[in-house]
Amino acid sequence: MSNDHRLAVITGASSGIGLAYAENLAERGYDLILVARRRNRLEEIARQIQTKTARSVEAFVADLADAKDLSRVETLLAERADVEVLINNAGLGALGPTSHVTADALENLIKINVLALTRLTHAVLPGLLKRNSGSIVNIASMIAVMPTPSGAGYSATKAYVLNFTRSLQMELSKTNVLVQAVLPGPVRTEFFEASGLTKAPFPDELFMSPEELVRSALLSLDRRELICFPSLEDEAHWSAFEDARVALSRALMKSGRPATRYAGSSPM
Repeated sequence: MSNDHRLAVITGASSGIGLAYAENLAERGYDLILVARRRNRLEEIARQIQTKTARSVEAFVADLADAKDLSRVETLLAERADVEVLINNAGLGALGPTSHVTADALENLIKINVLALTRLTHAVLPGLLKRNSGSIVNIASMIAVMPTPSGAGYSATKAYVLNFTRSLQMELSKTNVLVQAVLPGPVRTEFFEASGLTKAPFPDELFMSPEELVRSALLSLDRRELICFPSLEDEAHWSAFEDARVALSRALMKSGRPATRYAGSSPM
């Protein structure tokens, strides 16, 4: 990522990972539009970053679960010709056994983690392609590849983010537009509290700070890495995962007939 990019838009920018992206990108010379629900906190963060970095920082108050607010952000991305970076960071957890999580909470989770991310990516993409430059960063989670019994909806939405991002990478492979998926492990943010948990289900030593995460992810983007696991020490594990996926894909495409184990009549 070079410093000549003119404007970055960050969702979920009022705390945690989004705030860390805002601070780091401003220090790299980006002007910012920060999107989040909490007006007072967002405006204060915008003032602090602008004072510290002398960059232009705009607070754009919006609830991405609200269709009208989401439409306003889409319009912003579609009409601003200077948007070079979109950080799709806004996300929810709705953790717990599925039978204990309300249907409304799951719907809200999907609205933020899937629908908003998809629509905002779709809105910014034509401008990036027209200029043949820019980056979209989608914040997924390591849980996208390791489903758990207490986060079915969350894991499913992050698996969507990963696969949506990877398909876009294939579509854009002959362009200069980068689409990156970042898959962090536990991060010291308000995430677990917002999900209604009094205690995080991970030991403290597994937690990374938002600042460490974002510095790692931006360095990864500088290197044009399209998949970033910030805490993964040995990349051979991801390569092995990919090799297994490719082998499975090839095996699935060998025949359109039922597998031999399903041959014969079914028991009555």
